[in-house]
Amino acid sequence: MVAYAFQRSSRRSIGMVISGEGLSVRAPRWVSMAEVEHALGSRADWICQKLLEQRQRLAHREALRMRWEEGAQLSILGEPVELQWLHGGRGVQHERPHARTAGLPEAARPHAGILRIGVPSAAQAGNVAPGMVANWMKRQARQHFELRVAHFSKLMGVEVSRLALTSARTRWGSASAKGGVRLHWRLMHFAPVVIDYVVIHELAHLREMNHSPRFWAIVESVMPDYRVHRQTLKRSIMPDWS
Repeated sequence: MVAYAFQRSSRRSIGMVISGEGLSVRAPRWVSMAEVEHALGSRADWICQKLLEQRQRLAHREALRMRWEEGAQLSILGEPVELQWLHGGRGVQHERPHARTAGLPEAARPHAGILRIGVPSAAQAGNVAPGMVANWMKRQARQHFELRVAHFSKLMGVEVSRLALTSARTRWGSASAKGGVRLHWRLMHFAPVVIDYVVIHELAHLREMNHSPRFWAIVESVMPDYRVHRQTLKRSIMPDWS
């Protein structure tokens, strides 16, 4: 049994739409309900398949939604960090695992770092933490990117006129013919070598503004195993912070 929302309209034919809310049907005023049910029955397989796909998309999106609660984890430079609230504190403090391993046997050593986030109260933590962590990560990203861009631009013999952060939905980075480079701040989730691949990729564009064999030859000359890190980016899906 499939429930659906039904509406009469001035359209000339029966229309069906599958969305996150389910199936909605619109039909002309002169069409009987028997005809509507017949049309739905004739497309039952299509309707069920699309409803299943929509349900799977919603479940996947829900699984990717970041849980801003104490004990939740995210990745910084490829290493897991655990969120902890610092009540009445300010800013964000990152404590790496190796800072807490002195004197502990290997099996007892923590595998995750800690990200302590200053919050007014536990009730407000979920509202303020995303913005605070984003701002902290952007500052960390700029520092990290500046060092790596300086290193590889010298190695590759290119000059960067401007480095900027980006929040683009479909690109990890971009480069302009004028020497500008933009890098996505959420690259900070990845291991340093993956970030290096993106930096090298964009700097290579300052010599070849295309993806020709010559472009990839430049990338490979600096990072022979770039294909591995390129695949890592292609397979990765960022958690939803909304």
